[in-house]
Amino acid sequence: MPDTLPPCPQCSSEYTYELDALLVCPECAHEWNASAEESESIETVIKDAVGNVLQDGDTVSITKTMKVKGAQSALKAGTKVRNIRLTPGSGDHDIAAKVDGFGQMELKSSIVKKI
Repeated sequence: MPDTLPPCPQCSSEYTYELDALLVCPECAHEWNASAEESESIETVIKDAVGNVLQDGDTVSITKTMKVKGAQSALKAGTKVRNIRLTPGSGDHDIAAKVDGFGQMELKSSIVKKI
């Protein structure tokens, strides 16, 4: 632990103290794990179906045909999706993109391949 403790993430109080493995704020009674706070700053890496690292703005293609709820046709394998946005932490669907003919969609990284 560093010499100075971080302020409370809820009320920004500087009077935090350690209680076993937790940090505690005496003003708002918020308790949090200091090691979890450090791990949140680590950026998650999102990979496609074959293991390529994806980034915002990449162009990907769909690897398998899938039905789209509410659409009359299926999203076919080989469809190109341009200018993707990564949305980590939003469940299984970690890519937001606009697909031609379908509109705004959220996709799983496991069904796309980077071009």
